[in-house]
Amino acid sequence: MAFEDFNTKDSVTVVYTGDSKGKTSASLGLMVRALGNRWSVAYIQFIKYWGVGEHVFIRDIQDVYEDDLFFYKGGKGFYDAGELSEQGITEEQHKQAAKETYEVALECATSGAYDLVICDEINNAVHDGLLTEAQLKRLLTKKRDKTSLCLTGRNFPEALLEHVDIATEMHKIKHHFDDKFLANKGIDY
Repeated sequence: MAFEDFNTKDSVTVVYTGDSKGKTSASLGLMVRALGNRWSVAYIQFIKYWGVGEHVFIRDIQDVYEDDLFFYKGGKGFYDAGELSEQGITEEQHKQAAKETYEVALECATSGAYDLVICDEINNAVHDGLLTEAQLKRLLTKKRDKTSLCLTGRNFPEALLEHVDIATEMHKIKHHFDDKFLANKGIDY
């Protein structure tokens, strides 16, 4: 069967979930592929507000892609993650930041201005109760027909799988965190 014989869709919804690393990295690869095909991309982060490598990279390429790359860094950091939680930030502040970030994501997904909208760590925001499953379902069902959507983070709700086209679970086989090593710059962030 030739490549031309396959059907294509106007848009797809992709989920990267699971308990291992690679979800954000996979979404960044998707962003690169989309930009390489001259798509317009909105990349929206729900958790990471501190400086990480992808922020520097996106900042550095934004001038090249101008209006074709929108980046929004929302959220207030890790929520309910023990020692990794951001100190001094209340639950209400986390919820407000998630709500504001969600509104940006919903606007990007429904506006028709973007070919691809990536919502990094949105699944975590839902699992942690900062957003509701109903809000996530609304994003999945209200996006424009020609807008592809990528959702990352642990614990994607199984009940919403019927609304996605591709779901990949990152499953840990081994991770250096188990040996009490912290995240490595350039690899983990």
